[in-house]
Amino acid sequence: MARRLPGGELGGKWELPGGKAEAGESDAEALIREYTEEFGLRVEVLRFLGEALFEHRGETRRLAAYLIAMSDGSVPELREHSECRWLAPSELGELDLADSDRKLLPFLVRLERH
Repeated sequence: MARRLPGGELGGKWELPGGKAEAGESDAEALIREYTEEFGLRVEVLRFLGEALFEHRGETRRLAAYLIAMSDGSVPELREHSECRWLAPSELGELDLADSDRKLLPFLVRLERH
């Protein structure tokens, strides 16, 4: 999990790292690019976990969760966040999460049970 920098509507809230796919980019390609941009990390996208829809400024948006892997010993650089933490899915509900990310918690909790 990563805490957004202060400021703006979601400043200081915790979120699942990622971002919007650019034109012609798959979800997996977007995740790989976003982790490189935001944390200087190389990741491998393993599998799709689930998705949720949410409203943002009158527009319906899709948010998808994926299981990823990164190299052992990789250390994230905080380029766009103030803090990051590794947490068990069952611990995520205690964070001040963006409402859209909160909708993905059931998929992550299911992952922890398996």
